[in-house]
Amino acid sequence: MHLRMISIGAAGLLAVIVLTSPSEGPAAPVPRTVETSGLDFVTPETQQRINKGLAYLASQQNEDGSFGTSMHRHNVAVTALGGLAFLAGGNTPGRGRYGANVERAVQFILAATDPNGFINVPDNTVHGPMYGQGFATLFLAEVYGMTPRTDVREKLELAVKLIINTQNKEGGWRYLPVRSEADISVTVCQIMALRAARNCGIAVPKSTVDACIKYVQDCQNPDGGFKYQLLRGSPSVFPRSAAGLVALYSAGIYEGNAIERALRYLENQVPQGDLLRHESHYFYGQYYAAQAMWQAGGNYWNRWYPAIRDELSRRQMPDGSWPDAISSEYGTAMACIILQLPNNYLPIFQR
Repeated sequence: MHLRMISIGAAGLLAVIVLTSPSEGPAAPVPRTVETSGLDFVTPETQQRINKGLAYLASQQNEDGSFGTSMHRHNVAVTALGGLAFLAGGNTPGRGRYGANVERAVQFILAATDPNGFINVPDNTVHGPMYGQGFATLFLAEVYGMTPRTDVREKLELAVKLIINTQNKEGGWRYLPVRSEADISVTVCQIMALRAARNCGIAVPKSTVDACIKYVQDCQNPDGGFKYQLLRGSPSVFPRSAAGLVALYSAGIYEGNAIERALRYLENQVPQGDLLRHESHYFYGQYYAAQAMWQAGGNYWNRWYPAIRDELSRRQMPDGSWPDAISSEYGTAMACIILQLPNNYLPIFQR
């Protein structure tokens, strides 16, 4: 099974689309070759909430370009997601209302990449640094696809090699950059990073791709959801099940029994707008579920996006943020990415 290449010219057409789009207000018209039907769902009120969210993010960026406070300060995952939120609004390094914020995030991630390709800040003790590796590599790949810079490519290639070289025998990854255990949550982060890297011209071995997709397929439960680990059979849970389906789509698997079962599982989890819910990993799950429904299209998307759009509207705070146990920067970045999916600016999310 192969990762599907997006035939848009990562450094060509996409650059034109992003560099000419406004960073506030309704998205500008985009070429016919790019999916635009989703833009109908971004209401003026939704755009206002996105604008407030991006403004909040910009106000919270640390001087060194990172995002995150207290124990999550200098967190590469939160920083990468903040950068992706700005990219999803049509900003690129040095261009757009938040172009300077994107550039500062890029510089922070580049500085955090060691000679072995590990993207990490030594004084940051947050659990699971391979989450940061996956999200940060994805961010660098999206930046490189839009602005092909030598400094970004050099660190991106190192980061991709580290992911490839730390894949375990089952085909997955876990919290640390070592060939030991694996879980589907961390594995999907690496799959998305590898797909984004391959889309912009970075070499990824077919054997690596085949192994990680087999791992995801082996994690699917009979009910269509996904278990946490192969060796520890576990029930399906919404966040990782949404991630598992996105991983299959990323591999170019768009139909078949596995896809149908996963979609049926997720359909039963459509957002209900209940503000009293405090489920674990809320934004992680919604981040992947929105991507899955965007790829599925049709009635799946038509039902899901308005539901999550309205639910997020109710959850937004007066200062423009979305609170989360990890940090408000994390929640806000995730919410902005979800709400801006219809913009279709980021190569990794394109149909």
